[in-house]
Amino acid sequence: MTETPESQETSQEEKKTEVESLQEQLSDYKDKYMRQLAEMENMRKRLQKERQEMTQYAMSNLIADFLSPIDHMENALKHTENNSDEVKHWALGFKMILNQFKDVLTSNNVKEMDSMGKAFDPNNHEAIEMIETDEYPPGTIVEECLKGFKIGDKIIRPARVKVAKAPAKSE
Repeated sequence: MTETPESQETSQEEKKTEVESLQEQLSDYKDKYMRQLAEMENMRKRLQKERQEMTQYAMSNLIADFLSPIDHMENALKHTENNSDEVKHWALGFKMILNQFKDVLTSNNVKEMDSMGKAFDPNNHEAIEMIETDEYPPGTIVEECLKGFKIGDKIIRPARVKVAKAPAKSE
């Protein structure tokens, strides 16, 4: 049986249509594959970022728990100057331990916030008292009662401060 030129043309058109259809499917599958690949990469990055944030959060909470005992040790060591030589030797040992704790904080990027003489910022400071004074402009920190700490830009503990305010006008 011989094919007529008309039937050959029809069969070539069918093959051409089939090839075009297969090429479209291939293109669709490639597109879907590339989208899935991008989605997987985004998910991997997102999970890595979440893991880092959880670690940072846990670390900042742990460090915050150590800040209070460190404060207490600093305050206790301030009062050892007028004691016997034996107490001073003990205090020297405790100062060394305190410095080791501070070195650990520094190695974990924990920094003390310097607040004295600066403008009160509710994001970094916790006002515990307002003091009437002419020595400082209103809104300036005049005393730091408890040091504030931060890791990078994140506040671990706000500084507790006393803030200047203008004296009441006497009539």
